[in-house]
Amino acid sequence: MDSLTTTNLSMIHRLFLFVRKWFQLGLFFLTLLIFGIVVCNRSVKDYSREFLYTSSKEIPANSVGLVLGTSKFAHKGGINSYFQYRMETAYELYSLGKIKHLIVSGDNHVKGYNEPQQMKDYLIELGVDSSDITMDYAGFRTFDSMIRVKEIFGQNQVTVISQQFHNERAIYLARKNGIEAIALNAKTPWYSPRMRVREYLAKCKAVLDVYVLKTTPKFLGEKIEITL
Repeated sequence: MDSLTTTNLSMIHRLFLFVRKWFQLGLFFLTLLIFGIVVCNRSVKDYSREFLYTSSKEIPANSVGLVLGTSKFAHKGGINSYFQYRMETAYELYSLGKIKHLIVSGDNHVKGYNEPQQMKDYLIELGVDSSDITMDYAGFRTFDSMIRVKEIFGQNQVTVISQQFHNERAIYLARKNGIEAIALNAKTPWYSPRMRVREYLAKCKAVLDVYVLKTTPKFLGEKIEITL
């Protein structure tokens, strides 16, 4: 075997060892990442479980309910089922006297897109008195909505209304920040794989927000009194 061939084989061998090393490192960190995601999700679910309710008749009464925002309209047209079920669940609690006042918290950072107004209008159509609804225009994230309910609206106890996967995260964020929150699970429509992945990552972000990032809401501002 000539020296050139030997050199080529040696280079190929070194390249193989280099690639194998980085492949093993990548596999290790990928495994660690997946493990972290699973642990974070299980932590959020286990922590929030005892504060979630599925029956409007069994859930304890609170003065204020917090409806977490989503768009009224689906991407393919028509009403968004997630929106509809949240509003109907909020009205059910209100009509049963389980809550007296509703804060509707959502996104309003783009002109022409106003989740709080959409929620308020829909709730009024269902039968909620307009004076019993307060709009929170700075609920850009679930984290912001939960912190603002305490810091802006002065509520240390609240009933959250959303779908179960969302409520799990909201309750975790609320109680880790000193808010005695409970939640009623609205009906969940078809839960797509894309949404499942997004929620897995969002629960991880919630844990990071609490323990690592020490996140604060994008906006706070002046306090708003809730009149009951």
